Amino acid sequence: MSDPQPAGPKPRLALLSPYGLGPAEADAAAEALDAACAAGDVAAVILRLAPSDERSLVSLLKRLCPPAQERGAAVVVAVPDYPGDLVSVSARGGADGVHVDRAEDETLRDLRGRLRDGRILGAGGLLGSRDAAMLAGEAGADYLLFGGLFADGGAPDAADVRERAAWWAEIFETPCIAVAAQADEVAALAATGAEFVGLESALWFGDAGGVRTAQAALDQAR
Repeated sequence: MSDPQPAGPKPRLALLSPYGLGPAEADAAAEALDAACAAGDVAAVILRLAPSDERSLVSLLKRLCPPAQERGAAVVVAVPDYPGDLVSVSARGGADGVHVDRAEDETLRDLRGRLRDGRILGAGGLLGSRDAAMLAGEAGADYLLFGGLFADGGAPDAADVRERAAWWAEIFETPCIAVAAQADEVAALAATGAEFVGLESALWFGDAGGVRTAQAALDQAR
């Protein structure tokens, strides 16, 4: 296992939404995003939306992006198994980019070529393969995400997330997000050298105090 990295810039927070956000949760999600992004140094939000038609997804993003963006956070959109054009959804909805999990490097290269004007490409689902992580970086991902709940609600082993984030941060320049599923994981993830510590939705959605707690842990970590 890689050793924790020397002290450096303090990592920032990234928020992961609940899986399958849809129109029925829009008001609660917008309120939660505004409160959470006001409670700490939140750099980014990954919105994991329920699959729908493009028009509905665009409308939902127009509701959810402003509360985060007005607080200074970038918003990237993820729609698992979406058969349509996620780049178009993101651009029309006012998001700052897209996030995809377990994508082939050819898919990432295509997305990279289509995301213009500094729009963000994020890649996740990479915890199980160092080779896949390196290919994602070579394909032009702006960040890699290690950890995060599986779609069925299960969580990866926290030690595996720490190991992978420390390995990546030590060797590669592309930033990474190391995701905490529990509040007591934040400080250890910050010590890996990861540029961002992600918070699963249970740590912030509906309770901005979780962001303040995480921010305090980051403030003490470096």
